Amino acid sequence: MTTIKLHNTRTRGKEVLDPINPDDVRLYLCGPTVYDRAHLGNARPVVVFDVLYRLLRHAYGADHVTYARNFTDVDDKINATALARMEAGVPGTLEELVQERTEETISWYLNDMGQLGALEPDHMPRATAYIPQMIAMIEELIAKDHAYADGAGHVLFSVKSYADYGALSGRSVDDMIAGARVEVADNKRDPMDFVLWKPSTDELPGWESPWGRGRPGWHIECSAMSHELFGDSFDIHAGGNDLMFPHHENEIAQSCCAHPDGEFAKIWLHNEMLQVEGKKMSKSLGNFFTVRDLLDQGYPGEVIRLVFLQTHYRKPMDWTDKKAKESEATLRKWRALTKGAVPATTATTSVIDALSDDLNTAGALTELHRLASGGEAADLLASAQLLGLLSEEMGAWAEGEDIDLTAYENALFDARQAAMATKDFSEVDRLKTAYLAAGVEVRMSKDSVELVPGPEFDADKLSAI
Repeated sequence: MTTIKLHNTRTRGKEVLDPINPDDVRLYLCGPTVYDRAHLGNARPVVVFDVLYRLLRHAYGADHVTYARNFTDVDDKINATALARMEAGVPGTLEELVQERTEETISWYLNDMGQLGALEPDHMPRATAYIPQMIAMIEELIAKDHAYADGAGHVLFSVKSYADYGALSGRSVDDMIAGARVEVADNKRDPMDFVLWKPSTDELPGWESPWGRGRPGWHIECSAMSHELFGDSFDIHAGGNDLMFPHHENEIAQSCCAHPDGEFAKIWLHNEMLQVEGKKMSKSLGNFFTVRDLLDQGYPGEVIRLVFLQTHYRKPMDWTDKKAKESEATLRKWRALTKGAVPATTATTSVIDALSDDLNTAGALTELHRLASGGEAADLLASAQLLGLLSEEMGAWAEGEDIDLTAYENALFDARQAAMATKDFSEVDRLKTAYLAAGVEVRMSKDSVELVPGPEFDADKLSAI
């Protein structure tokens, strides 16, 4: 059995994954609020934890892993987009327009993530389908004095009723108040208390509850959905580190107070954020774009995925056009090498070991480069596919452009060997210049020559050399 070690945010260190039930290893990832297209940063946790899902399936068997990623389909941002459409003259009630927007956005999301090679989870719960479970959990929290109703349709969680609040993020309540600039509202007993239920107008989506017609707060949604699917305790909860506080901190408080006999999630995984050309992605800087923007600009989904995997998930990832071009060239080389090959029965031990060491995707890619340099097509194919790369369905973008560069590599290698003896490097320089003009990257070492087709590769120019 593969030993998998993961960095647990809660304990601040690597831990061996010891599943509660090895026959049903359970992973929950916080999914999107479906009001608009997913931006590039939204895609990072999807790709990162898709690799984890693949690794778990490899280690325990596909039938023994259950992966859930939710959709938040009740939210003020969704309501705002629907209201804007109504004001623009789109026919329908506000609730109908909310429903249309969520269906449209979920469809976009699944299509975009699929083009990045992400497998669909076993469960994709929508918050609106779990309202009764949310209401039941809120009632339980009130009964145990962990929550209170304000008499005006709101129910709030009492943070001070949970002694371990702040343990995940490692901050004290006072620090969190200062950092979040939380203001005391009239209906709060404490500044850190947060909403479990709030009233809705007749026009907005809402459900009947003991506290009047309303809708859930954001945090209670994941607690109720994960409990319904996985019970009091499950193995792994994942998400971006921007969710650590307050979302995940609040999830823990609610879930552990409602179900004190469980431990909610044993291991917490958080990926770092994404940058663009060294800067934080933001609309004000003009470097904000969605996954669909990149796909429409001609960046293949497989290329985007490879760029993501070059950086460890717990480090900030910098998207650059240079990385994208290099990734495209690498994938073209690998696809040419493995064309017609039958994958080995499993990934190489070194690739599995790298991924099992806290999802060291960068280390796994180093091994893929080694396999490619050695011409080990079967092992390269099996190992890359464990990372979600070089699958048949992901390769349409590269079809028709594969070319065997072995003869050209041999020609440059032979010219270099001759030049070492004669000290005349003119032929070496001529070939290198011609290859570069044909859009081929030249990689030379003492013992080998590797040619990698770049994004501006021109087969005709190469054939004319």
